[in-house]
Amino acid sequence: MTCALYQGPLLLPLLLLSLLHSSQEFCPSMCLCVSDTASCSSSGLAKLPKALPFSSVILDVSHNHISWLGPGSFKNLPRLENLRLAHNQLTSLDPGVFRNASGLRFLDLSSNKLQVVQQHYFQGLWRLEELLLFNNKITQVEPGTLTGLSSLKKAYFSLNQITHFPFFSIQDHSHPFLTMLDLSSNRMSHLKWEDVKALPGLVQRGLYLHNNSLICDCAMYSVFWHWDLRGYDPLKDFTDEHTCSINGDPRSSIRFLRQNRYFLNCTVEKAVSQPVTVLLSNVLVSEGERVRLDCQTSLMSTDLSFTWFSPSKGYITQTSINDTLISLFANGTLEIQAVKVNDSGLYVCTALDIKQGLNATREVNVTVLPPAGESFNTGYTTLLGCVVTMVCILIYLYMTPCRCSSCKQPKPPLIPIATYDPSTLTSAFSSSVRDESKIQTDKHVVFVEPVISEDAAEWTPERLP
Repeated sequence: MTCALYQGPLLLPLLLLSLLHSSQEFCPSMCLCVSDTASCSSSGLAKLPKALPFSSVILDVSHNHISWLGPGSFKNLPRLENLRLAHNQLTSLDPGVFRNASGLRFLDLSSNKLQVVQQHYFQGLWRLEELLLFNNKITQVEPGTLTGLSSLKKAYFSLNQITHFPFFSIQDHSHPFLTMLDLSSNRMSHLKWEDVKALPGLVQRGLYLHNNSLICDCAMYSVFWHWDLRGYDPLKDFTDEHTCSINGDPRSSIRFLRQNRYFLNCTVEKAVSQPVTVLLSNVLVSEGERVRLDCQTSLMSTDLSFTWFSPSKGYITQTSINDTLISLFANGTLEIQAVKVNDSGLYVCTALDIKQGLNATREVNVTVLPPAGESFNTGYTTLLGCVVTMVCILIYLYMTPCRCSSCKQPKPPLIPIATYDPSTLTSAFSSSVRDESKIQTDKHVVFVEPVISEDAAEWTPERLP
């Protein structure tokens, strides 16, 4: 009984030491584990370390020699969100590599040796937001590769050897947050431009197709003319890199955004007006008022789905609204009960016709002004302050005490007058100085005040005692 009492306190420190020792073993010697980050970059690894901190949120194994990833390679990292596998030797991914890693939000597979992006590569990664696959040897992207990546925002496929891309697999309801698709610097020459024009409006704004071997034709030019008219960033940032070859001859490549004489006979207005239409309008409203934004587009179907993008609320759909002050009606109209100043900005409504595979976009620029009463009160307060200041200045300048004859004047003060005695003066030319005793004689100082006698009009000096 006594031994048990003494062994209890001793077992607790030993248990803590053993747990601390075991937790340190989770971080391999070639890695650096800090907080929720495990960095094993540039460590000469040929395969993933077996033991890694289970609490890792960020795992960096870039700049190594990893050539294979087996099924469930990250099953022991339930909190993993950021995975960096760039600059390795991966040629393919086995099925189930990211099993039990559905929390991934950022995946970097750039600068590897991947050749075909197969459908099973990213299954289950419904939270993935950024996918980096640039600078590989990819020649083909299978149609179902991006299926299920409903949270995807940015996808980078540049600097590869892709000849075709499954644009039809990207739709508004399947990828509502996708705003960037980089397919630049590949080998795409013939694209299905009808599929490109059917892409959601936000995807078209961030679609990079420069530095490809495109063949000049009217279908191609009409799409880029349409984007250039709207001022999309990919065309503004890479104007000179958008080239096409006449009749497929690389030697006759032209910068078609600057040299458009070859396309003078192309009819571009008709090609871009029907599939995707943007209607612009401006709305001016005061803060606190109710505003309704309609989503009138060129689509005539009655079976449409609508998605709004708000500068302050993000994406708004009928299933995602959790604010009682916002309503989205069946016809696509967005209603805000009481707008605020920070609600100002560009609102984009996308109408989708799933049956016909068409979509149209409407943009509304909303400007919210402060209430009129507030600006009036501010001006009134400033004016009132100026008036009060002027009144105080006038009072200070002109409201001084008056000088009138009825005011009683004070008597002048008495002026002392000393009696004149020549004997008291000392001449500067006398040979000797008088004695002080003589100078200090019995002399008195008198004050003379004019006094008028009663009997006569003359005044006589009065001597004070």
